[in-house]
Amino acid sequence: MRPDTFPRLVIFDWDGTLMDSEHHIVACLHAAMDDLGLERLPAERVRGIIGLGLREAVEGLFPGRGADDAFVDRFVAAYRSHFFDPAAGSSLFEGAREVVEQLHGEGFLLAVATGKSRRGLEMALDQTGLRSAFHVTRCADESRSKPHPQMLCEILDEVGVAAAEAVMVGDTEFDLAMAVAAGVGGIGVSYGVHEVERLKRHRPLALIHQIRELPHVLMALPKETAGMEPAMENKKARVIHE
Repeated sequence: MRPDTFPRLVIFDWDGTLMDSEHHIVACLHAAMDDLGLERLPAERVRGIIGLGLREAVEGLFPGRGADDAFVDRFVAAYRSHFFDPAAGSSLFEGAREVVEQLHGEGFLLAVATGKSRRGLEMALDQTGLRSAFHVTRCADESRSKPHPQMLCEILDEVGVAAAEAVMVGDTEFDLAMAVAAGVGGIGVSYGVHEVERLKRHRPLALIHQIRELPHVLMALPKETAGMEPAMENKKARVIHE
């Protein structure tokens, strides 16, 4: 790794960026609706709230009910009963493990900022064996939910890196809006839950279409890129997940 490399810190979203968990999350949310006797919402609408904290997700799905603590608690408990079922689960995207291990080996500081609960992220880190690659992690149940920048600000403070020396990699506009709010450069991934046009609204530095592109894109970014005009899109990349 070059001594003057930008970025020093790469912050990953988890679901939809490193882990292919969209279908599992949607299925568990639908199962929770069934448990509570609610009509199932369209999958497209459900996908739209992936990346938010659970309370914010409930408000997004059922406007006006996010402030109803009893309803939120029942819905979250039902969701978690399905999500943490040992017989169910999700896998990393192809190439994600290799990319994380490569960047870690090259000396990049790595972090996770996720809408998952701490319990959910801990389980995923154990299942994937990637815990040691990340210097710090933040979850939605211990910080304010995306797109509020609190998670990123806490990560930057903990590792001692300036916002201009970091990038946020994510598949939703919540990730990229959070990056903008924190003064961090954003890199969008097109294979997750939000369409490219939604990502482009937040002027990411780059768009990638598979996770294997990330190391090359990081090395191609000029120093002090945060806050600059949106940079590049790898047009040769194959979209592996719509």
